[in-house]
Amino acid sequence: MNKLDEIPQTLTLSPASHSDPYPTRRLIVLVPDFEADTTNAARKIWELANAIGGRVQFLGLSKDMAREPSLRRQMVTLSAMVGDGNLSIESKIEFGRNWLDMVKSNWRAGDVVACFADQHTGFARRPLSQILESNLKTTVYVLSGVYQPEPSHSNWLLQVMLWAGSMGIIAGFFWAQVKLTELPQDWAHTSLLYLSLFAEVGLIWAWNSLF
Repeated sequence: MNKLDEIPQTLTLSPASHSDPYPTRRLIVLVPDFEADTTNAARKIWELANAIGGRVQFLGLSKDMAREPSLRRQMVTLSAMVGDGNLSIESKIEFGRNWLDMVKSNWRAGDVVACFADQHTGFARRPLSQILESNLKTTVYVLSGVYQPEPSHSNWLLQVMLWAGSMGIIAGFFWAQVKLTELPQDWAHTSLLYLSLFAEVGLIWAWNSLF
């Protein structure tokens, strides 16, 4: 389950100690390379980091070299605003588009992951928090009202792809069902016809779920 702008009560006033099974747990914050309300972001990260009582690890993922300087400046600013005498701050930038691989290579048991509400990934633009939760089997904290929405495919193009795919599936199964009617009319024919109908509905549902 992901948390939206919520500081966990069970973590409040629970700094790492010798009895803590994860004495060096970290708050891993995933920083995208698009425009942000840095002050608001820093405040939310600071509150969560102090509730957890661990170190802060900023992870930045840049799509290309041209956007890397802007991301680096953003991470330096966040580090300066979040860091204080009680918080240790580290930052790291990699190039690519796969957040899951980056997090897996840096995450360890006991870490707490935080990302932002407007972070999406993959062709279907799924929320990054959902993908991380399903793969890491851990709670991901979602901070909202910080980043401008990431540029994405235009809505009309997605709608065209959605309808084109659905119509293609229907046309394909219609052709297959016409061919089935040419087979001998027995129990096998009836079974195959029903199976094709169920398969058609399932495939259309799966295609629509991508969008």
